[in-house]
Amino acid sequence: MSKEILINSTPQETRIALLENKKVAEFFFERNADKGIIGNVYKGKVVRVLPGMQAAFVDIGHERAAFLYAGDFLKTKHNVEDIEEEEENFDRREARRRRRTSEEIPPIQSLVREGQEIMVQVAKGPIGTKGARLTCHVSLPGRYLVFMPSLKHNGVSRKIESFDLRKKLKRIIDGFKSKEGGFIVRTAASSGIAERGIRADVEYLLSLWHRIERKYNTAGAPVLLHYDLDLTTRLIRDYLDEDIERFVVDSQQEHRRVLKFIRNFNPELRNKVELHNEAFPLFDRFGIEQEINKALGKRVWLKSGGYLVIESTEALTSIDVNTGRFVGKKTLEETILRTNIEAAEEIVKQLRIRNIGGIIIIDFIDMEKDSSKEQVYRYLDSLLREDKSKTTILKISHLGLVEMTRKRTRESIIRYMCESCPTCDGKGHVKSRVVIAHQVLRDIRRELPFHDEDHLHITVHPDVYTMLKEHEGDTIVALEKHYQKGIKIQADPSFHIEQIALSINKAKQRERMAAILPGKRTDYEVPGDEDDDTAEYEADLRAIEDEKRRRAAAAMPVTPEIGTVETVSADGETDDDVHVADVPDEIEAPVIRSKTEVSSDDDTEADSDTTDDDDQKQTNSN
Repeated sequence: MSKEILINSTPQETRIALLENKKVAEFFFERNADKGIIGNVYKGKVVRVLPGMQAAFVDIGHERAAFLYAGDFLKTKHNVEDIEEEEENFDRREARRRRRTSEEIPPIQSLVREGQEIMVQVAKGPIGTKGARLTCHVSLPGRYLVFMPSLKHNGVSRKIESFDLRKKLKRIIDGFKSKEGGFIVRTAASSGIAERGIRADVEYLLSLWHRIERKYNTAGAPVLLHYDLDLTTRLIRDYLDEDIERFVVDSQQEHRRVLKFIRNFNPELRNKVELHNEAFPLFDRFGIEQEINKALGKRVWLKSGGYLVIESTEALTSIDVNTGRFVGKKTLEETILRTNIEAAEEIVKQLRIRNIGGIIIIDFIDMEKDSSKEQVYRYLDSLLREDKSKTTILKISHLGLVEMTRKRTRESIIRYMCESCPTCDGKGHVKSRVVIAHQVLRDIRRELPFHDEDHLHITVHPDVYTMLKEHEGDTIVALEKHYQKGIKIQADPSFHIEQIALSINKAKQRERMAAILPGKRTDYEVPGDEDDDTAEYEADLRAIEDEKRRRAAAAMPVTPEIGTVETVSADGETDDDVHVADVPDEIEAPVIRSKTEVSSDDDTEADSDTTDDDDQKQTNSN
């Protein structure tokens, strides 16, 4: 499989496209004014403990507090002052063999307290109003290794499947055991690496960890201890290997920075880096802009004529498969199976392109044969194995649904590029012009009886104006005759479809709402009524009134028993009134400082990061 990486770099943002076999596989975005924080290590301060959520909010120096779950907390010398010896020497390998249940995780209030300073790393970036997700399991990736201070043994990545290669790498890495933590060999070492390269990685990662520890012991919280690589250099570290055919950059400044990083990272890959200096934009040259716009749509067409409908909500993402224009050639089962197979391939592609994470529900077209369901499931599972993001998938249910999860590490392309529609306020729909026209008529009936002027002026959207003039003209004329006042309706193209403006006296409206005038409502005659039935109507009213009087006379008054006391609360409500506290569906991360303070802190952190980068370069050169 041929792979290419295209980088579009501007002073405002960096956009990166990963191509596989000349087709877009993934997008990466990062705004220069809002750098990503995933992988950063901080010395944070606990600002709030939530026992009911088994979590705590931690101030790491950003506008919103970050979120630390009890299961992600780890007792280390940086987080707990007095760790008991038996806790420090417990068998971590045995603990990792099984996932802890919620009952086995200690209460969060027994782990941290407000004001406590702890070392944390950002596992997931902030999304919407939710703060960043933190973990105390710090991991520092290098070129071939990942260093984990919480690990007490060395290992090899599970993605390296060759038994002989795993045995060889395990033997090499076991020669570099450290009391500081453990090392995991990354898949980048599967292409073959000498012991010299692993030794260089070990020395670099240990020196980086020592630098983080020194800063933790001297600086006050909240403070940035280690800034992870930016988007471009992070992709070089994680993606640029022998499988990448070329690495194209359209900015000379970014091109120089990439070559400088590769010079210390892997000089042999230098020839793969190209500078795009044509007048025609890089993303337009490869059709990337068109693919980005497609990724923002709900409907995705398949080659056969079928299509997918992808919709995201707060809780999950649903994907619906439809045959569309595809009618097949043989049997219905064969047509459905072929559509589902093609849809499975496109679904995995869209998950990567749109960076969809969390819970995902796929509604395949119903298949009668169990063999067809198994074939679609196995094909989908095989495609997901190639995804770098961790996925969990369940088999197709009796309803034809597939439930799966995909690890979310950054914002989806929709969240990054879009915001709520100002027209519908994010609802995805607006009221129809018929509904708005009827609402205008209700407003007229409400306002005309109290309107002092000769005419009531109303302004609406042009579509609503057309509906009122063409379909409700007789009703408006009847209202004018009944109230002996004119109604002037005009259209304004700048109006929202649901917007209605009436020329009413605000002061008199407030007086009317404060004291409703007594009296009966008077109705008006609508053209086209049936024959006059006044006598029958009045007879019905008298019968209804007689029945009301009969029931009132038959009802016995209820007198309270002597000695009974009705309990009344301080605000005058009886005990029969039940009050339930409003519990929000989700807890938003609290805002703990203004954006101005955050930006000034970021400038300071950037200065300190420059120093750290210089130290890193010096280490690499050594």
